[in-house]
Amino acid sequence: MTSINRRDALFGIGATALSSLLLPKIGNALPRFDRVVKNGRLKQSVSRWCYGKIPLNEFARAIADLGLTAMDLLEEKDWPVIAPYGLICSMGYAGGGTIPDALNNPANHDKIVKNFEERIPRAAKMKVANVITFFGNRRGLSDAQAHENCVLGLNRIKKVAENEGVTICVELLNSKVDHKDYQGDHTAFGVEVVKAVNSPRVKLLYDIYHMQIMEGDVIRTIRQNQDYIGHFHTGGVPGRNELDGTQELNWAAVCKAIVDLGYKGYLAHEFVPKRDPLTSLREAIALCDV
Repeated sequence: MTSINRRDALFGIGATALSSLLLPKIGNALPRFDRVVKNGRLKQSVSRWCYGKIPLNEFARAIADLGLTAMDLLEEKDWPVIAPYGLICSMGYAGGGTIPDALNNPANHDKIVKNFEERIPRAAKMKVANVITFFGNRRGLSDAQAHENCVLGLNRIKKVAENEGVTICVELLNSKVDHKDYQGDHTAFGVEVVKAVNSPRVKLLYDIYHMQIMEGDVIRTIRQNQDYIGHFHTGGVPGRNELDGTQELNWAAVCKAIVDLGYKGYLAHEFVPKRDPLTSLREAIALCDV
């Protein structure tokens, strides 16, 4: 399973709902949208896979209209496509392995290192802020051994990231609902790995949806571990849908806590809309524009 297939699988949650929506058109394109971002203290982005039914060029123009400056989770071929709209890729795929097969297994290290050494310099030229990698599935591996293996792999690739000014982000995911057996399913495990690597260009992708499922106590956890977090993802719990009254997090409070810490990175929306997708996105952007 590739990292894109992971998102494709998740997309299946809302594929029927999305395909049934009639997006408003002017001619063959989406209409222009009013700017939603007013404060701009928190840099927001949006994950491409959640809006895969909208052509990339149209989606890029629409989110730029809304006031976003970046798009998340793009393959290298798509990095230049969004540039004419004033957008960068806030989290790029650069060959960092897959969710089940990544850093906790040394057999994967050579390929990940080769990919990052080739692609991170190209990412830097396209102003890609971060590239993604994963901890991998346990398959019976102890956390202690996985910690050692992950540190070993990240130490091999941190130099190219430091030299190019691109941050490698290792994603925290839940193993309770979506990614059974995933090793990096608690913040403490990820923090200890990042601490040991000790690089300003190796951080955690703290997916709020996933960590709410595994741990809760999101605001306190973010405050205590802010130095080790390089990127955030959103998603309503339960269901990974809209950031609205149907789910359990107070997103305005979470985002205000992040802003108050002086966080300078991106928060990327990664929820599967059940209603009109761009209406849901507009609402989420406004809610998080604290």
